[in-house]
Amino acid sequence: MSEATITLKDSDETIALLGTRDQYLRQVRDVLQVRVLARNGHISLEGEPEQVARATQVFNHLRRLIEEHGAITPADVTTVLDSTQPGAQADSLPSTELVQGKRRVRPRTDGQSRYVKAIREHDLVLCIGPAGTGKTYLAVAMAISLLNEKRIQRILLCRPAVEAGEKLGFLPGDIAAKVDPYLRPLYDALHDMLEPERIEQLVERGTIEVAPLAFMRGRTLNDAFIILDEAQNTTPEQMKMFLTRIGLDSKAAVTGDVTQIDLPAQKTSGLVEAQEVVSGIPGIAIVHFDKTDVVRHPLVQRIVVAYAERNARIKEARVNEVAEERP
Repeated sequence: MSEATITLKDSDETIALLGTRDQYLRQVRDVLQVRVLARNGHISLEGEPEQVARATQVFNHLRRLIEEHGAITPADVTTVLDSTQPGAQADSLPSTELVQGKRRVRPRTDGQSRYVKAIREHDLVLCIGPAGTGKTYLAVAMAISLLNEKRIQRILLCRPAVEAGEKLGFLPGDIAAKVDPYLRPLYDALHDMLEPERIEQLVERGTIEVAPLAFMRGRTLNDAFIILDEAQNTTPEQMKMFLTRIGLDSKAAVTGDVTQIDLPAQKTSGLVEAQEVVSGIPGIAIVHFDKTDVVRHPLVQRIVVAYAERNARIKEARVNEVAEERP
């Protein structure tokens, strides 16, 4: 058996580190199977030497996150625990690099850290992964960060206006009313990071533009950060059109989930084709997220896994059927 003691600097750090009703303390205790006792500004650890060492590493990393960001979340604790598993590299711990807006946004997983790094180092990044992994949210945060740093002059956010094609004429209202439901997730991300008055000012000046993908045709976008959301629902023609809009001193992020394609069965997804076409081109990065990058409610990760397992079973059954039909 081994013991260790962590001395906390004040009551605020203690409250933030332990969580509501010692939620985070219990989370570490249950995963690492160590005895954890918090008393009089100290955390005492007791258990197998390797697990005590790992628990010490976890608590110290969480303390750094609290020092830099003021608070931690259950997702942060889970990520740090996962990152300190035996065999994990030291540099795989979550990045504390900030992307700042109204709130402090930071990568919470190794995959998200790679995504942010790719955006900083490449002019075009394709990010592909399941729901809840922060593909669009982090892209918007990075766009705001680069705008604040004056590295770009405007932000353009776009997505296919409807799931299976931009058939706006069938929807009621003027053009704003027609496209608003499809662009709302992009506005939600903006409002999570900027004050409403600030967004209104930037939109009025044309510094931020949110529009359906069709509005990108014929334009050349210089000094901009351009985000194409829900890219799995573009056709190859639409994707090519978007990618060729990128002008001088611009960056672009293309995000999508290839397991949620809403195009007609006979249509090829522009995102699926693009990752094959542009792979290996200098200046372009492709980042893939998986279930470990889900940072929404824990149920989201379980749902993603459940659907993936179901799809795998269906695929296996189809393969077996074909094999049985062969002479």
